[in-house]
Formats: sequence, C-alpha cells, structure tokens
Amino acid sequence: MIFEETKLQGAFLIKPEKRMDDRGFFSRSFCRSEFQKYGLNTDIVQCSVSYNKKKGTFRGMHFQAAPFEEDKMVTCTHGAVLDFIVDIRSDSPTFRQKLTVELSSENGYLLYIPKSIAHGFFTLCDHTQLYYQMTQFHQPEYARGFRFDDPAIDIRLPFELTSIAEKDRNFPDLYILP
Repeated sequence: MIFEETKLQGAFLIKPEKRMDDRGFFSRSFCRSEFQKYGLNTDIVQCSVSYNKKKGTFRGMHFQAAPFEEDKMVTCTHGAVLDFIVDIRSDSPTFRQKLTVELSSENGYLLYIPKSIAHGFFTLCDHTQLYYQMTQFHQPEYARGFRFDDPAIDIRLPFELTSIAEKDRNFPDLYILP
C-alpha cells in the first residue's frame, strides 16, 4: 500500500499495490502494522456498506459529535464517487478546508478520514457501493452534518444532483455550527 498524506492533517489517500497476473490482481486493503507506522487508528469496531441506485446521489456531509468522534476508512467497491472531506476541527490549520478525491472500483483507492473531519460523497454512476470501516460505534443521537452546498465550503458537483435525503438537504450551513 502507498500512503499519501493529504492537505488535511491526518487524512490519507491509500493506494493499493496490485499484484497482477492472468487471473486479475491481488492487493491488501488493510495492514495493522503499516497503518500504525503512519499513526493511524487501527481499532476497527464497525463496518458498513452504502449502496446507491442513482448516478447523481449525494450523501453527507456527516460526522459524529464528541464524545463519539470516529476515524473511518472508505473505499468504493462498485462504481465511482467524488468523495468530499471537510476539516471541522476549529484548532486545525486546515479548518474549513476541503479535499475532493475520486474513489472507484477501478482505482481501488481508500480514504482514511480522521476524527472531526466531515465526510460526504456524490455518485458518478448508477449502482455505486462504498465500504466503510469505523473506529467508533454509530451513535444516532450524536450524528451531525452540514449542507453540502454551503457557499463557504464551495463543493462543486460535476453534473446535476438527482437524489439527496431530506435530512441532508435540511442540515444547517457549517459556519453556524458550534
């Protein structure tokens, strides 16, 4: 695996090293000792799958509030997405900055997202699926978010939005969150 630290402190893009042969390829997606070498949390307690029927679906921008913040790793196992993360750590030098990465079943990239960085994604094709690994159990009463189209964050979609949950549409702007 190749670990590339992103411009958001503690967030990593992880690229698989594919061992190719006439059958296809084999690659690792997790190795505790390699993750620990970069100071990444390896205490995975929950895994989830997100399936999305339609191209143009947006999910996010989500995070869990204290004391249940979570580190997470996400990869696209079918299809492709634009994945967005936004630093919401008020003491961070990259506070309110965003990063956009394309994750796809073809590139096999994984995105490691540290605590207190919000996450969302936009599907680039129909029948897209993402796989999540989290270091904290989901606590619905601590689930938070902000609107993806908050002008202060300036997330730009490459084509028209076709589907978004009412909850995600009605989140407040980030700038008014505590």
